[in-house]
Amino acid sequence: MSFPPFHFVTAVTTILFPPASVIRMKALVLTIIILFLARVGIAQIAPLTQAEYVKMLYSLQAAPGRKAEVIEALRKRGIDFVVTDGVRSLTRTKGANDDELKRALEEAERRRQNPESTKLPSSAESLALIESARSKTLEAVDEMPDFVVKQQIQRSAAYAGTNNFRNLDRLVVAVSYKSSGDESYRVLSVNGLLQNASESRGSYESVGGTSSTGEFVTMLATIFKPESRTRFEIVQTDILRGYSTFVYEFALEKDRARQLITAVGSSASSATSTITGIKGRIWIDRKSGRVLRVESEATEIPASFPVRTAKRSIDYDWVKIADQFYLLPSLSDVRLTMSERAKLYETRNLIRFREYQKYGSEVRVLDDDDKPEPETPIKP
Repeated sequence: MSFPPFHFVTAVTTILFPPASVIRMKALVLTIIILFLARVGIAQIAPLTQAEYVKMLYSLQAAPGRKAEVIEALRKRGIDFVVTDGVRSLTRTKGANDDELKRALEEAERRRQNPESTKLPSSAESLALIESARSKTLEAVDEMPDFVVKQQIQRSAAYAGTNNFRNLDRLVVAVSYKSSGDESYRVLSVNGLLQNASESRGSYESVGGTSSTGEFVTMLATIFKPESRTRFEIVQTDILRGYSTFVYEFALEKDRARQLITAVGSSASSATSTITGIKGRIWIDRKSGRVLRVESEATEIPASFPVRTAKRSIDYDWVKIADQFYLLPSLSDVRLTMSERAKLYETRNLIRFREYQKYGSEVRVLDDDDKPEPETPIKP
């Protein structure tokens, strides 16, 4: 809907209309403006129709960068249609099987079905939950036991933005963690071939390719320690593995996050590193106040650095070690985008944490450890 410019009314009213009529005309113009703005406002906040959502999905094929707009519309506006298997299938195919997009759609469906249960808390309640999560997280970090765990790592690569990953290799890594924060890694097998223990000690960087550390304590401690001055903003509710959660966005500046990213070239001597900031989202259990999931992304990456993006998600679950239960990583998804010869490539490490045991226990490679896993992460 469009209207002629309103200035022409002002230009002629003092000549053609008596004072009373001028007042009435101004009131009429004001009414038209108010009605127009009201209609625009309603259009902006009205839930997405299925036709609108489908149109948005098809637009992603020509402009994949608009994914954030689609997710924002789902979160801010919600939906007025039932999410069927057909809608889910279209979301997967047109959205390049993007996890964040799929999660936003499912949460929008929950809000449609039960608006009351998905209401966000007040500012005071939101702040109280963050402080509770901070206290419980830092307390858990201090009480972390010494343990060993097996990592089953599936590494793959794709052209950036396609999500069409192809398997590169499969690793089995033994990780020893001490309550002092020390982590040590030992590669047990590569593609099913057992490795010589004396040659594979240390980080699994020894086999080349993408690697990551810090899933157990470092990430959560960095986010919640007071000196980080992390900014939190509650954005939505979610159901995660059956737990009712609140989802917060967070951000830390580079000088406080101090996240290290190292890019390794054809030789170890060509490695280069940079320090970045972090932003992301955390899922906090409403009842326990514990963090069940973290999604993070590096910020402030120098333009000249070969790694263009660095993202990681970590799912935490309860595990038993020496008759005590601890909240520890169960699944991690690490993705790096790198530029090479004017092309962007994305690597992915899908890490499953298995068989937590007390420190000093032997980690064994089993037949099932070498079984390839589907590329799609476990559905929350």
